[in-house]
Amino acid sequence: MREKKKMKDTLSIKTSYVLPPDTNQHGTLFGGKLMAYIDDIASIAATKLARKPVVTASTDSVDFLKPIRGGDAVTLEAMVSYTGTTSMEVFVKVVSENLLIGEKDIAAISFLTFVALDEDGRPTGVPEVVPETEEEKWLNETGAARANQRKSRKQYSKDLIRFFSSLGE
Repeated sequence: MREKKKMKDTLSIKTSYVLPPDTNQHGTLFGGKLMAYIDDIASIAATKLARKPVVTASTDSVDFLKPIRGGDAVTLEAMVSYTGTTSMEVFVKVVSENLLIGEKDIAAISFLTFVALDEDGRPTGVPEVVPETEEEKWLNETGAARANQRKSRKQYSKDLIRFFSSLGE
């Protein structure tokens, strides 16, 4: 029988100031910087579940919903939301906060997929996640549909590779 772990046991939280070197010409956080934060915190959540090395298999989506301004705090909350046999979907919620007035906004959401690796660097099994709250249940129940979308997108990417590798020959 497959081991089970509560989703909340994978919760990982990181808060950072948005400093001038992290911002673009508009005074907002670089998208690439935020994506690095997202990958970092998501890998921590995935490792908490697997308790093995993990690698990013895909960044399924990053939806930038509101700008994150210089001087704001940015908090990322990640948790494993769905599991396959060797893969894990990680949900990341990004909240910006104007610390001077206490105003908070959900600035971005993201889904990533990680794969756990054994000592030979091959995919290995991961525990199943168990949702408890309504939010967790929704994320988990809708995970299969997102997994199917990922499989379709991956096949499309393979088709693109074949197409582009034949160009210029």
